[in-house]
Amino acid sequence: MVYIYILTMAIVTYLIRMIPLTVFRKKIKNRYIQSFLYYVPYACLMAMTFPSVLYATDNIVSAVAGVGVAIVLALFDKSLVVVALCACLTVFGCGLIF
Repeated sequence: MVYIYILTMAIVTYLIRMIPLTVFRKKIKNRYIQSFLYYVPYACLMAMTFPSVLYATDNIVSAVAGVGVAIVLALFDKSLVVVALCACLTVFGCGLIF
């Protein structure tokens, strides 16, 4: 039964990647569609990860503090490692306090 699930996931993943390549032969020149397609991966990643970030800890205050620190550091163009480490340290510190 597990093999059927794996095969189905493989086929669906393959089709999702191959259908646009076969349907759209020419370069997309519409600026609106280009900008939409540019931001789709970021929006999907955010929609998948943000809810789980808020409920990853027992205290939502520490989670919100970590997200806040991550957003501020990202706005100041810090590296991904610095943002992740500072957000984790903030969550840990708030968890100890609260």
